[in-house]
Amino acid sequence: MSNAVQDNVAVALFELLGNFPLATVSSFIGVLLVMSFFVTSSDSGSLVIDSLTSGGKIDAPVGQRIFWANTEGAVAAVLLIGGGLGALQTATITTGLPFTFVLLLMCYSLYKGLNQEHAEKVELQKTKERKSYERYLSELLKKQRGAKNQ
Repeated sequence: MSNAVQDNVAVALFELLGNFPLATVSSFIGVLLVMSFFVTSSDSGSLVIDSLTSGGKIDAPVGQRIFWANTEGAVAAVLLIGGGLGALQTATITTGLPFTFVLLLMCYSLYKGLNQEHAEKVELQKTKERKSYERYLSELLKKQRGAKNQ
C-alpha cells in the first residue's frame, strides 16, 4: 500500500479503502464526499469574493455570484492545465503570503485594543473604589462630628 501511495498520492484514499469490506461502496462515498468538499469550498469562496466586491452586501445579485464562481473555476482550470497541481499550489501560496502580514497586523491591533480596554476597566474599578472609600470616610466623619456635637 505504501508503495502505491508513494508512486501516486492521488490513489491514497482508494488504496486505504481497498483494504476494508465494501471497498467499491466506500470508494464511491469517498468520491462523493471529496466532490461535496470542493463544491462547498468553491461556493464559500465565491460568496466571500461576491460580498467583498459588492461592498459587504449580503443580498448581492445572483448573476454577480455566478460570475465570481465561474471566474474562480476558470482560474483554477487554467492553472491546473498550464502547470498542474504544482502551479495551483504555488499560486495559492503566492497570493496567500501577503495576507499573512495583514493577519499579523490584525493580531497586533487586537492585542493593543484588549490592553487598552483592560486598562480602562482597571481605571474604572479604581475610580469606583475611590468614590466608595470617600463616601465611607465622609459618613464616618459625619458620625464623629455628630457625636462631638451632642
